[in-house]
Amino acid sequence: MTDTVVQETSESLILPGLTVLLREAASAAQLFVAEAKPAVKAAITGAGGKIDRKLADDKQHQVHGYGWYAAYAELLNQVAGWAERLEAEGRFGEIEALLAQLLFSEYCAQLVGGVPMNQGEIVRPAHLVTDRAVLNRLYSNGLMKLMVEGGTQAVKTRIARRLAEARGRPTLENTGLDETFEMIRDQFHAFAEEKVTPFAHQWHLKDELIPIELVEELGALGVFGLTIPEEYGGAGMGKMAMCVVSEELSRAWIGVGSLATRSEIAGELILTGGTEAQKHYWLPKIADASILPTAVFTEPNTGSDLGSLRTRATLTGDAYLVTGNKTWITHAARADVMTLLVRTEADTSDYRGLSMLLAEKPRGTDEAPFPADGMSGGEIGVIGYRGMKEYELAFDGFTVKAENLLGGVPGQGFKQLMATFESARIQTAARAVGVAQAALETGLAYALDRQQFGQAIFEFPRVHNKLAMMAAEIMGVRQLTYFAARQKDEGKRCDLEAGMAKLIAARVAWAAADNALQIHGGSGFAVEYVASRLLADARILNIFEGAGEIQAQVIARRLLEEGN
Repeated sequence: MTDTVVQETSESLILPGLTVLLREAASAAQLFVAEAKPAVKAAITGAGGKIDRKLADDKQHQVHGYGWYAAYAELLNQVAGWAERLEAEGRFGEIEALLAQLLFSEYCAQLVGGVPMNQGEIVRPAHLVTDRAVLNRLYSNGLMKLMVEGGTQAVKTRIARRLAEARGRPTLENTGLDETFEMIRDQFHAFAEEKVTPFAHQWHLKDELIPIELVEELGALGVFGLTIPEEYGGAGMGKMAMCVVSEELSRAWIGVGSLATRSEIAGELILTGGTEAQKHYWLPKIADASILPTAVFTEPNTGSDLGSLRTRATLTGDAYLVTGNKTWITHAARADVMTLLVRTEADTSDYRGLSMLLAEKPRGTDEAPFPADGMSGGEIGVIGYRGMKEYELAFDGFTVKAENLLGGVPGQGFKQLMATFESARIQTAARAVGVAQAALETGLAYALDRQQFGQAIFEFPRVHNKLAMMAAEIMGVRQLTYFAARQKDEGKRCDLEAGMAKLIAARVAWAAADNALQIHGGSGFAVEYVASRLLADARILNIFEGAGEIQAQVIARRLLEEGN
């Protein structure tokens, strides 16, 4: 079988008129989503003709499933567009064609048979709509042809062999980036290969903070001011550059790839909600890494329900006195300033009355992680996503200058925070792509080196299948992430696109890490192997910046409320 596969030419594997088939299938998926909308909407519409929150909660499987189907349709749309652009430029080569073909084959099959929201929850077309005419949209000629003929064993084996030729890097050919962004990718890939990759696993095992010298080097490279405008000391390069840098650094280690996340959030908060004085004071310091911020939003027992936050800040003279508890605060000990979400209006119990403070604090040390008066904290042990450490914080009369109220007007905190979610979720999707890419390269390297039954385990078809599917999904979610970044850079609303990218990218990273560990077999379960770290690191991606369930709900609610 292997010899037969090797001898097959790329022409015999690539379906004739592939880009036309891709577009037809993507359009069919989008049409199904559009025509299923009335049925899903009707299921959660109350007597007043508006979406009823209680009904939406009762119908979570249907509502969230609709979000997943919509995200799949948009991903296929973006991949079809990418293929069309490459074909027009004469750059739609064998590896690009086969990856697109395999992705469509698998995702079309899932659209027909059921989309996995996780390992145990499958949403099927009939869960959304029972109208036979609408269901038949998923049985279009193009979609069916790709599903049946696009993902043969020969296709998967050919992709795997192309991956082996360059240890996984062919997935980074013709991604649609221009020359500037490709240069940025090359620069940070080289930096990560020298300064991060050789040491990341030991840093993870020791569970220590990322060396401050590395943080300073990243600051000198402009990582923390990448998207801050030049007038405030940043590079002003936009979200696409953020994606490329985050992806490459996360490929080396998600801890390093996530260092700039807090700077991105703080920068976005200050840019969109701060006064001019606050922008000119804080942004240059964030950009050059002379201060390190951390995001302090989540509280015990609130999770994603930010409206129920209870940490209070009482204005007393020219300062706020903060009392309450926060949890899951990343890089808190080393940070110099906290973007601190608090309740400044005591008589409120929802999103109203929340404010954002730029709370200065002294940088902690190993001996005294939280030396500030009125503030204490303890570390939360975690299985992955190490290097910055997670903390619980307690405030008891902690002082913040009144002039550090973001925007100078109380009660704007939730609105200010919402303005950061697009960028944060785009960056999280990029981090997920980086972790998935690392899993592909790690799994491939082990498969090529590990000998079993007289040959490298790479030669077995089911290893080919795992590697090929990793590569195809990475290609797809990368295109969706780049689309969200382009929308943001063009000044367009992109909460929907950012949410879709984050939703699917998190699952792709987990699947890739899981498959990389499976390729390793028992060795992958040993902490000394990188595969074990990748699995632990990938798992958090479906939780932070909006858990998968919240993300699917936000996507669905946004689509279902359109036109009300």
